[in-house]
Amino acid sequence: MKANILIIEDNEQNLYLITFILESRGHTIIPAMDGESGIRIAGEIKPDIILLDIQLPGLDGYEVAKRLRNNPDLKNIPIVAVTSYAMVGDKEKALESGCTGYIEKPINPDTFPVEVEKFLKNSEE
Repeated sequence: MKANILIIEDNEQNLYLITFILESRGHTIIPAMDGESGIRIAGEIKPDIILLDIQLPGLDGYEVAKRLRNNPDLKNIPIVAVTSYAMVGDKEKALESGCTGYIEKPINPDTFPVEVEKFLKNSEE
């Protein structure tokens, strides 16, 4: 399945890498560099999945996930935290804030697209 993927990520190198990996699989990438614009763009385009960095300027990823989940038009879109926050409890905090899943950085280019596509398949069921 080819998907429209919103990536909310403020680090240009991470954004470039994730974009490159997922576009090579045929997906369309829509970038947002901060939480506020990510929330706005999500409401406008209603992507198939949202990849969300937790450590963002302004609103952090936890708050972004909560706000996305409070929008009835977006509540069923998978949100996957893609983050370097990998301490005990970080995954649980991301899931409690509304994320569907969690992928640790640094990402593995070989497994990352499969991990993302797994969340897409689950949302179709």
